[in-house]
Amino acid sequence: MVFSPETFVRINRGKICSFPMKGTIDADLPGARDLLLNDEKEMAEHVTIVDLIRNDLSIHAHHVRVEKFRYIDTLVTNRKKLLQVSSVIPVQLPDNYRSKLGEIIFSMLPAGSVSGAPKEETLRIIRASEGSPRGYYTDIMGYFDGQDFDSAVMIRFIEQQDGRMIYRSGGGITFMSDPAKEYQELIDKVYVPFA
Repeated sequence: MVFSPETFVRINRGKICSFPMKGTIDADLPGARDLLLNDEKEMAEHVTIVDLIRNDLSIHAHHVRVEKFRYIDTLVTNRKKLLQVSSVIPVQLPDNYRSKLGEIIFSMLPAGSVSGAPKEETLRIIRASEGSPRGYYTDIMGYFDGQDFDSAVMIRFIEQQDGRMIYRSGGGITFMSDPAKEYQELIDKVYVPFA
């Protein structure tokens, strides 16, 4: 069961759309919307991920553009409301995209909002600093019905392992991060979307 609201990519009638999501704040904080949109760190992270996804998509299609940049969604959890910032990047795929669907998806992995950027160097640093394999932890899940494909980023999910249920969650930090705020964001996002 995945509890992340972030779509990775959606393919419908030859159009692939990505919805990079970076930036979260408690909706009940005074001036939350302005605080989120004017936060320098959140802006830098969002721009980086949008650029990474745009570059990933440009491998398979031309005329990549950001259709909607930094819009806010309200996410209602069983404990509070959160504001989250997303963008929309739609791209028309070539006519033969179905024969290359696996290649298209795998070339974009791991999800940029999980890995960060630059992707290869970030992954090298993560591997070196964690010291042991993550095992089955985060990336994407999706389904293809023969025509369309939909997927989500698995950043918060429940996994059944050896007869136990494990809730996996995580977050990322940058040199601009405030550790206390990052930890609070992680706690805010560990929720089950029903009472």
